[in-house]
Amino acid sequence: MRIKGSDILLILVAIVAPPLAVFFMTGCSCDLLINILLTILGVIPGHIHAFWLIYRKIKAENTYGAGGYTYVGSGAYQPIYGNKPAAAPATYGSTTTGPVM
Repeated sequence: MRIKGSDILLILVAIVAPPLAVFFMTGCSCDLLINILLTILGVIPGHIHAFWLIYRKIKAENTYGAGGYTYVGSGAYQPIYGNKPAAAPATYGSTTTGPVM
């Protein structure tokens, strides 16, 4: 598993403030609310949740490539383009639309 510098920075932020790291990854989502509640209930559960989300993000980067995924919630990611990018139409780039008479 390849870990980048931004992942290390995210881990350091998660050590200091787990909800802040979750906010950086997911934005204002249900995962942020869950992490805030877990951090209030106990610091360790908030850290575990944040590290789990970071692990899932790193796994998605390795699976789909950098920027080739989108976050769908609950620690799940999906590829942006499905299995493969959409192909251009057969007439893409042609100057005529049919036979010329």
